[in-house]
Amino acid sequence: MTASTCARPAPWVGEFVLLAALWGASFLFMRLGASEFGPLPMAGLRVTLATLFLWPILLQRGEWPALRRHWRPVLLAGVINSAIPFALFAWAVMHIATGLTSILNATVPLFGALVAWVWLGDRINRLRWLGLALGFVGVALLAWRAPAGTGFKTSHAGWAIAACLLASTCYAVAASYARRYLTGIPPLATATGSQLGAALGLALPTLLYWPAQMPGPRAWAAVVAIAVLCTGIAYILYFRLIARAGPSRALAVTFLAPVFAVFYGAVFLGEAVTPWMLGCGAVIVCGTMLSTGLVGPRPRAG
Repeated sequence: MTASTCARPAPWVGEFVLLAALWGASFLFMRLGASEFGPLPMAGLRVTLATLFLWPILLQRGEWPALRRHWRPVLLAGVINSAIPFALFAWAVMHIATGLTSILNATVPLFGALVAWVWLGDRINRLRWLGLALGFVGVALLAWRAPAGTGFKTSHAGWAIAACLLASTCYAVAASYARRYLTGIPPLATATGSQLGAALGLALPTLLYWPAQMPGPRAWAAVVAIAVLCTGIAYILYFRLIARAGPSRALAVTFLAPVFAVFYGAVFLGEAVTPWMLGCGAVIVCGTMLSTGLVGPRPRAG
């Protein structure tokens, strides 16, 4: 094997970075959209427009039969992996900084390791248990001095942090669910069907909480951007990564997404980036890398 072959990056690295950039931008778009639509209509529109974007592509590529065969587990995956967490994050970004929200989202692999241990029997050695403890300490320290979102009330910051952690847990459950029930289904069928399931789950709340005053062009632009870029295209990339690089590497995109999210929040929303916030984020990332086996001895499935 030559040196050039050794240095060649894995074929999925470009998609990994692109997905991180897209998901990092989703927190900015959520803030811009939810401030006028409200959290539930924002989440409902996001998945509905994403479904409308993905459906013609699904039909054009001939993957409708795959979705029809597996529609039950795919639609349920959409409720767990999109409907619930999207609504929770859309509410959270109205009360805490988008950069903080994205850092809390980086706990997904942390919870993913616990869920895989309980549900799938994945083994957790001492080093990984240390990583889990370290990650949760980082979350606790971050929550202790959480910066509020610019221009929003601070009284619900604690609840907003809890909402982010619950959303991250949903993502973690969905990852093990996909590993158990969605293996072998084409990524486009999974992405489209999951967004359809989420849209059906959020249809009634979206109608009930629709704003009395029609939102402006900026909010609509944010909804379209988050639906097409950060949901439709991003979920195709995500399920492709699960298929090509494995669930652990796919979930690890949440390590890189906060870098983009903090940058977007500071530039476009004027959010403060404190040393405490960055330090706690580093603790969370280090703990998560240990807990998922990305550093240290590789975990073995039990």
